[in-house]
Amino acid sequence: MLPPRRHPALTDAGLLIGRLAVGVIFIAHGWQKLTETGHAGVTGSFAELGIPLPGLSAHFATWVELLGGAALVAGALVPVAGVLIALNMAGAFWFVHMDNGLFNRDGGYEYVLVLGATALLLAFAGAGRFSLDAFLWGRRENTREREHATA
Repeated sequence: MLPPRRHPALTDAGLLIGRLAVGVIFIAHGWQKLTETGHAGVTGSFAELGIPLPGLSAHFATWVELLGGAALVAGALVPVAGVLIALNMAGAFWFVHMDNGLFNRDGGYEYVLVLGATALLLAFAGAGRFSLDAFLWGRRENTREREHATA
């Protein structure tokens, strides 16, 4: 038996909620790196953690988190932002959290796993019709075609 069909507007609303939640988290972390910790502080932390090219990695993490988070919130270039954020989280997993087990309380990877997987989900699923991508690139027409095809 096939699962019941979902209304496309609910799918688009879910994508919007996911984009907003994850986007705000990344904006906050990027903003913290940029304004509170500063580039020198992030670079120093990355060097202590053994992250390769700590200065370049600090720039990458700061700007991917800040601009990628903003892109998710706006729904702009979501496939690109999602992949870059997932790469950032893969680095956090590999260099910082992997050997600490699953649980966040032990320095584990559950948080970066959820954020990275959600970023990939958004990259693969797209921003949905409630997004700048839909407005600029005409994804609304595709959504209307899907609505008619599933009705």
